[in-house]
Amino acid sequence: MKFTPQHKMDAALMAGASLNTPNNHSIQEQHHRLKDDATVSAYMSQNYISVSVADSVEHVKAQLVNDLKDELIPTYLYVVDKDNYLNGILPVKSLLLADNELFVSDIMRQTFFSVSPEQSRHDVYQLISQSGLDSVPVMHFGKLVGVLRPQDIADLIEDENTLDAQMQGATSPLEQPYLETSPVTLWRKRVVWLLMLFIAEAYTSTVLHAFEDRLEAAISLAFFIPLLIGTGGNSGTQITSTLVRAMALGEVSLRNVWSVLRKEITTSIMVALTMGIAGFIRAWTLGVGMEVMIVVGLTLISITVWSAIVSSIIPMVLKRIGVDPAVVSAPFIATFIDGTGLIIYFEIASHTMSVFA
Repeated sequence: MKFTPQHKMDAALMAGASLNTPNNHSIQEQHHRLKDDATVSAYMSQNYISVSVADSVEHVKAQLVNDLKDELIPTYLYVVDKDNYLNGILPVKSLLLADNELFVSDIMRQTFFSVSPEQSRHDVYQLISQSGLDSVPVMHFGKLVGVLRPQDIADLIEDENTLDAQMQGATSPLEQPYLETSPVTLWRKRVVWLLMLFIAEAYTSTVLHAFEDRLEAAISLAFFIPLLIGTGGNSGTQITSTLVRAMALGEVSLRNVWSVLRKEITTSIMVALTMGIAGFIRAWTLGVGMEVMIVVGLTLISITVWSAIVSSIIPMVLKRIGVDPAVVSAPFIATFIDGTGLIIYFEIASHTMSVFA
């Protein structure tokens, strides 16, 4: 069964583009415009083979050979009626193993996974990651309007991973390849996020000002501020990166929050003890007093555990309320831990110093 003009028109309307493009340059422009939409219609292809339930296996085998345009063999053929409503899918493997006397209706599969052209790339990425499918029909009110082929799915996954990587780096995604992007565009993409981080980071100076008297009483406390907040941020970044990836693959969700917390807190306690001992030794090599050495060791333990709790909960909560956890990028987690880590540091210092006073 070949495409009719009506089939092509339906597919073109759903894809938001004309099939009759004049040259490769316009095709690239159209493809780029569609990819910006971040919906299935930007990725789906009209390059698929359709058959009828009444076709014989012998006829479909011959059609498959005639319709192949390159060396890539499709995973499925699509069983449609005269109005292009999808009745089922026909695995090519089943077709090749079937007797020629059988009909498509005898071997087709009537239960199948499908997506709609309006679905977001992010949602479909998660569904495909969980299902492991390499070819997915795209349907609109029961009609087959396109197919996500293996190469289309690969493009979708690559774009979604690129977006996540850019968002985790606290920058807006680029619409063009990096070498084609102007410095002005890079400035525009980065400066908004940097200003937001600057505002969020500004409260750390407020914390330092609030504990100014304690810094003056033991100036050696200031020596360890970069070490302490840096360790907390690094620990949070490790957990956030691992957790966001696990959520993208569908391995964890908010219902697993207690399991995640239990695992991360247990791990962080072991990490914290190691870092606490390392901090204690570092303070000893600088020749500071015993009280400062104890403060540094206890603070590293506390900040590492606190960082694990924050980095485990926030991404899952935001995912639950419909916010992409990649937006809660490592810089934002690190910024939050910086300020709260300083409060932890000075509170521990206050209590420890009073004991040694």
